[in-house]
Amino acid sequence: MKFDLSEDQDLLRRSTRDFLANEYPIEQNRKIMEQDPRGYEPAAWQRLAEMGYLGLTLPATVGGQALGTVELAVVLEEMGRACVPGPYLDVALAAALIAAAGGDQHAALLADVVAGRAIVTVARLDAPYSGAAPTPLRADVGRLRGRKYFVPFAASAQALVVTTVDGLHLVDGPFRPTPLTTFDPAQRFGEVALDHPARPLGPATLLARHDALAAVGAGAMLLGIMTRALEMTLSYVQTREAFRRPIGAFQALQHRLADALLRVESTRSAVYRAAWCLDAGDPDAPLAAATAKAYAGDAARLVCGEAIQMHGGIGFTWELDLHFYFKRAKTLELHYGATGDQLERALVAAGL
Repeated sequence: MKFDLSEDQDLLRRSTRDFLANEYPIEQNRKIMEQDPRGYEPAAWQRLAEMGYLGLTLPATVGGQALGTVELAVVLEEMGRACVPGPYLDVALAAALIAAAGGDQHAALLADVVAGRAIVTVARLDAPYSGAAPTPLRADVGRLRGRKYFVPFAASAQALVVTTVDGLHLVDGPFRPTPLTTFDPAQRFGEVALDHPARPLGPATLLARHDALAAVGAGAMLLGIMTRALEMTLSYVQTREAFRRPIGAFQALQHRLADALLRVESTRSAVYRAAWCLDAGDPDAPLAAATAKAYAGDAARLVCGEAIQMHGGIGFTWELDLHFYFKRAKTLELHYGATGDQLERALVAAGL
């Protein structure tokens, strides 16, 4: 399949790259990741709202841009490439879920999200770790009691979309989560104890499209991450010398770099095909999304791992920015549908 961005989509890519270079330089991102317990910078978040990024796929009735999944993938790829910390993907997914459930009933909340006044994320996991016995929540007379684990940016959220055995519920904050240790300093997860009033949002069937959108979004970020990691590595192997030659001149490294490039471009094809399928309502969209995320997770782990190795002893030092990309890739590989989960979804979607 040949896929080229339209003129408008390419303009969005270039303008987003320029915007992020100015507003989210890696030096600033490092300070946020290392020093800010919130995991994002409110002033920069507000500028995202002013530029229309927070309402990219939301309807114009709430101030959104009413664009599609391809445009969201373009922006998320650039955010991955810039290693932007913060809840952008989580908020985009939660807002899309609320809009799909009936945005007219929650127009005020979505308008606040678009304007940068509210952060909403999805609380889904019912167990503290993989393999633990889950304890699904059940709404009791309009109130939710129980716990959710690995809730993204819960400490900053004004509301959460909470999954229960009865469906989806909207729960207003504030929340006082217990921080959970994360490998990735750009991400904030928490364990949330719920004893809050809850409003029904919609049936659990809405999660099918949410899962596909999350897979495409995370895959796009992984694409940006591995693209930048490969760029950094190519620059390094052209300047680092051994035996009076740039190490990039050695055939063994050239073969590994070629394989990394193959993984990057294959991921690009898979992610943008899945995004197109979602926008077009293609019946293969669930299969394409699951395939894209599964492949992107494996590819990013390989490409970023090779980048670390080719930088030698400095590859994982704190001073080098590369380790942030490696950690981002590992977190995205495990969340938004881990590789094993995506392969199971792909089998189901393929009817196997």
